[in-house]
Amino acid sequence: MWSFFHRLASPKHFYAFAGRLIPWLGWITLLLMLAGLYTGLFVAPTDYQQGESYRIIFVHVPAAWMSMFVYMVMAISGGIGLVWKMKMADIVAASAAPIGAAFTFLALVTGSLWGKPMWGTWWIWDARLTSELILLFLYLGFIALGSAIEDKRTAANACAVLALVGLVNIPIIHYSVEWWNTLHQGSTVTRFDRPAMATSMLIPLLIMFLAYKIYFFLVLFMRTRAEILDRERNTGWVKQLVTEAS
Repeated sequence: MWSFFHRLASPKHFYAFAGRLIPWLGWITLLLMLAGLYTGLFVAPTDYQQGESYRIIFVHVPAAWMSMFVYMVMAISGGIGLVWKMKMADIVAASAAPIGAAFTFLALVTGSLWGKPMWGTWWIWDARLTSELILLFLYLGFIALGSAIEDKRTAANACAVLALVGLVNIPIIHYSVEWWNTLHQGSTVTRFDRPAMATSMLIPLLIMFLAYKIYFFLVLFMRTRAEILDRERNTGWVKQLVTEAS
């Protein structure tokens, strides 16, 4: 087992491993997305308070969850690269950042679409909304910092420090509805007693969350393969790969 993970630290072996998984992840993502959207939009019952507008949660809530999950993946990978100088950790962190930014942007947009009929406004400087917006800026700052520094090693170290400092925002996002007086509703799924949501609504939500997570790894592997080819383009194995492909 340890030898398997050790081999994955090699860009050559990670490239081959990701290439074998991508087709499977693509089909699984497609099936889960179709199942989640169908059950969420057509099978789940209408909410007695919010009506049909609540169905946006099947897109919004998993996106918000993934915005925090991807940031932790990015920060942990950056930290590993910072401490142990692992090239693949730096590549994973750099590849995850745009995906996390997209999830965060989707969460903010769909949250605004839901907020208009529920709160009567597209945006309010609510604690959770504001901290989620800060998360988007952290993603964008990570991407911009990595692009501004030409040396890959120096850029990875600087981005890792930024990502690790920004980790403090993750618990703020999660607990903001408990720490401050906020319009945003509290947790309805991650509760210690039981979810405050009907099973017929909860199951599509969990399916969509799983679909988003598999989709993340699908796109992550695709981006890491492209990044590996860019960084390793002068190595013998990449030149041989290009020769065989042509």
